[in-house]
Amino acid sequence: MIKNYFKIALRNLVKHKAFSFINIIGVAIGLACFLLLALYVRDELSYDRHHANADRIYRLSRTFLSKDGTESLRLGHAAPPFGPLVKQDFPEVEEMVRLLETSWLVRHDDKVFNEEDAFMAEANVFKVFSFNVLSGNPDKALENPYSIMFSRPMAEKYFGKENPVGKTVRLDNQFDFTVTGIFEPLPSQSHFHPNFLLSFSTLNDERVYGAERLRTNWGNNSFSTFLLLSKGTDPQKLERAFPAFQDRHLPQDNGGKASSYSVLNLMKLTDIHLHSQLDSEIEANGDIQYVYLFSAIALFILLIACINYMNLATARSASRAKEVGMRKVVGAVRNQLMGQFLSESLLLVTVSVLIALVLVILFLPVLNQFTQKQLSFGVLFDPQFLAIILGITLLTGLAAGSYPAFFLTSFQPTSVLKGKIASAMRNGKLRQTLVVAQFAIAVALIISTAVVYNQMRYIQDYKLGYSKDQIVLLPMVGDTSTNYETIKQELKNNSGVVEVGGSSRIPSGRLLDSWDAYVTKGDSMAQTDINIKALTVDHDFIPAYQIQMAAGRNFSREFTTDDSTGFILNETAVKLLGWKDPSEAIGKGFGYGRDRGQIIGVTKDYHFESLHQTVAPIALFLEPQRLNWMSVHVAGGDIQQALGHIEATWKKHFPDRPYSYEFLDQRFGRLYAREQTQQVLFGVFAGIAIFISCLGLLGLSMFMAEQRTKEIGVRKVLGASVGNLVALLSKDFMKLVLIAIVIASPIAWYAMDRWLQDFAYRTDIQWWVFALAGIVAILIALFTISFQSIKAALMNPIKSLRTE
Repeated sequence: MIKNYFKIALRNLVKHKAFSFINIIGVAIGLACFLLLALYVRDELSYDRHHANADRIYRLSRTFLSKDGTESLRLGHAAPPFGPLVKQDFPEVEEMVRLLETSWLVRHDDKVFNEEDAFMAEANVFKVFSFNVLSGNPDKALENPYSIMFSRPMAEKYFGKENPVGKTVRLDNQFDFTVTGIFEPLPSQSHFHPNFLLSFSTLNDERVYGAERLRTNWGNNSFSTFLLLSKGTDPQKLERAFPAFQDRHLPQDNGGKASSYSVLNLMKLTDIHLHSQLDSEIEANGDIQYVYLFSAIALFILLIACINYMNLATARSASRAKEVGMRKVVGAVRNQLMGQFLSESLLLVTVSVLIALVLVILFLPVLNQFTQKQLSFGVLFDPQFLAIILGITLLTGLAAGSYPAFFLTSFQPTSVLKGKIASAMRNGKLRQTLVVAQFAIAVALIISTAVVYNQMRYIQDYKLGYSKDQIVLLPMVGDTSTNYETIKQELKNNSGVVEVGGSSRIPSGRLLDSWDAYVTKGDSMAQTDINIKALTVDHDFIPAYQIQMAAGRNFSREFTTDDSTGFILNETAVKLLGWKDPSEAIGKGFGYGRDRGQIIGVTKDYHFESLHQTVAPIALFLEPQRLNWMSVHVAGGDIQQALGHIEATWKKHFPDRPYSYEFLDQRFGRLYAREQTQQVLFGVFAGIAIFISCLGLLGLSMFMAEQRTKEIGVRKVLGASVGNLVALLSKDFMKLVLIAIVIASPIAWYAMDRWLQDFAYRTDIQWWVFALAGIVAILIALFTISFQSIKAALMNPIKSLRTE
C-alpha cells in the first residue's frame, strides 16, 4: 500500500512539473538557510562548554561606582589581591586561578616575533580549565618562575618538528624561560585563546611586576580571575557576601566604605561570550540579541518556504476534489486518502531536504569566511541536528499535506462531485492569510536592511572631531620610549610625515583609566563627583590628530610648567564641572590624582571611543613614561613612500624588534564589524525571503490563471484588453501585498528602534524607508504576477474556451 502511495505521488510530481519545481526549490532554499543559520546559532551557544567543570566556573568582575551611585566603569577583570583573598575567605571556592594577558618579544635562535595572547597563568590553571596537554606534566609545568608552555602551532613555528620541552627561549631580550610543555589550542568556541602560558610566579620579579604589587595593588584591574565553586554552591549568595568582604580588605575612599565605590560580580563561564559586554574583555564577545535575531530570521525563512508549500498544496487540492470524490465512490476509505495526500507531501519535502543539504555543503565555506568561524558540515549528522532535520521534514510534510488530507477527505462524495467544495475553495481565506504572512516577513526584512544601512552610513559620515584617515599606529614597547624623541624627529624629517604624536591610548579603544578630579572652589581644591577619563599624551598628540581647540592652547615646550601642572580638558568635562563656556575654565585650578595644576586649554569634543558610547569627559596631561602608542599622520600623496620611511626608521633604531603597524581607520572598521555583518545578512535574507515569496506568488498566479481560463477567454471575446485582464488577475494579490506592508511596518519600526538604542549616536528612522520597502515589495510582486497574467491574457480565446 505504502509503495503504491509513493508511486502515485511520484507520478503526480512529474505530471505537474512547474508546481513541483516551485515547491521543491522554495522549501529547499528555505531549509538550507535554516540549517546554515542553525549551525551558526549552535556554534554561538556552545562557547566554553568543552571545559569539564564549565557549570561551576565563574568569572570575578569589578564595577566602579560614581559618587551618585551610577556605574562609571564595568570591567571583566579585577585587581590582583582579590583572587587569593576570596579563596581565603570563602570555603565554597574550591579553586581560584588568575590570568594576565600580556605580549612579549619571543626569540629562539634566529626566529624573533612579537607575540600576542600570552597569558601569565597560575600553576593550578589545569585544575580549573580543561586543556589538552600534549607534552609536559600539567600539575608542575607552571610551578616554577620563568616557565613557559607553547600551544602546538607556536611550538611548530619556533621549533619545527622537534620536542621543545626543556629548551630555552628569550623574552623581551631580557628573560630566559624554560619550555615545560605543549598544549593543544583551545577550540574556536572559547572566549580566550592562549598562544602561550607563562608561570604566574614570574610576576613576583620586580622587573616584571613585583610581589608587593600583587598583594596590595587594588588599582590595576587587569587580571582575569576565575573561581571554581564547590558543587551545590549558590553564586548569588556568594555575591551578596562581597560588599562586606570588600569593606574588610579594601582601603576606605575619603572616609567611605569600599563597597560604596566598588562592586564585585560573578558571571558563569558559559555566559561570558553572549551575555558579557563590559568595558574590558579578553576578546570581543558575541551578543545573545544576535542569536535571537538569527534564530528568528532562520525560522522566518523556513516559515515563508512552508507557507509557499501550503499555499500551493491547498490551491492544487481544490482541483483534486473530484479525484477524492471518485476514489470514495469506488470504495476508498478516508484513511487511504489521507495516506495518499500525506505521502505525496512527505516525498516532496524529502526531495527538498536532500537538495537543501547539497546547498549547505556549497555555501558553508562562504558563511565561514563571512562570519570568521569554522562551522563544520559534519555537525549536521550529530543526533541533535539529525533529529531537527527529521522533525522539520515530518512537520513540513504533515503541515502541507494536512489540509487536503484532513479537510477534503471529510466531505461526502456527492458534494465533491457536484463541484460545491472546489468552487468554495478557490477564494480560500487560508491562502490569502498565508500570502499576507510571508510578504509581511519579507517587507519587515527589507525595512530592517534599509535602517541598518542608513545607520552604518551615518556612522561612516559622522564627524568624529579629529582626523582618523592616514594615521599609522606604532606600538611603543620595551626600549622604544627611551629613544622616543629621536625617533619622532627622524620620522618628521620626511616630507611624507605630517606629524607624530604619542599617547597612552588611541582612538577606537576604550578609556579605562581615571583618577579623582579636583577643581578650585574658593581658596582650596575640592574633589568633584565627575568621573573624568585620563589620557596621557605628548606635546604633538593634538596636532597629529588635528583636534580643534575650543579655548586656550595646546601643550607647549616653551612652557616648562606644562610638563607637571598643565591640563587640557574636553568640552564635555568642562560642562560637567560647571563652566558654561570653555573660556571660563582657562587658568582655573585643577587637580587630577596626586597632581595639581591649572587648565591651559579646552578641546572641542571628539569621539575617542565608538559611537556606541557618548563622548566621555577627558583630561589630557603630559607623562612621557606612560606613552604606549605612537601615531604617525602621513600625507595623502605617496603613502607607500611614507610607510617605507617609517619602517626604515624603526629598523634603524630597533633592528632586533619585528616591525608592525596598523592604520587607525582599520581599527575603526573593526568596531562596527558586527553591524556590517548584520547589514549584509539582512540584505541577503531579505532577498531570499522576497525570492521565495515570489516563487509562491508565481505558483498561485499560475493556478489562478489556470482556474480562470474560461473566464479569460470569454472576456477577450467580449473585448477586454490585455491590460484589463492583467489588472483583473493582479488586483487580488496586490491587495494582499498592501495589507502585508501595513502589518510589517509598525513591527519593523519597533524592532529597529530597539536596535538603534544600542548606539549613543544614531540616525532617525525616516518615513521613506517604509515607502521604499513597500514600493520594492509591490514592484517585485507585480512583476512576478504580471509575468503569468500577461501569458494568460495573450492566450488565444478560442483555445481557452476549447480547453473548458
